[in-house]
Amino acid sequence: MDAIQWSDFERVELRAGTIVSAEAFPEARVPAYKLLIEFGPDIGRKKSSAQITDLYTVEDLVGKQIIAVVNFPPKQIGPFKSECLVTGFHRDDNSVVLASVDGEVPNGAKLA
Repeated sequence: MDAIQWSDFERVELRAGTIVSAEAFPEARVPAYKLLIEFGPDIGRKKSSAQITDLYTVEDLVGKQIIAVVNFPPKQIGPFKSECLVTGFHRDDNSVVLASVDGEVPNGAKLA
């Protein structure tokens, strides 16, 4: 594993956000959802595509507070433009468990 400098980590904007809507993304090559995430007044709402269909339903996701990288450039995924990267951890079966907060924090809070 390559070591990074503290300044490298400080440049990554990992923020808490609440999923306000989720829907199937049938055009995706790998099963995915289209998410709309609220990051508070300074950042606003951002869209993301997430390959998390193995463990989550649309109903599970709405209202869930997650951790995402909000300062990547937008990425075109088929007909959809993803504006942030939702984070998670792969299990042995390759399903993804979302990275989330243990208790409610303000939307837009930066990972410390």
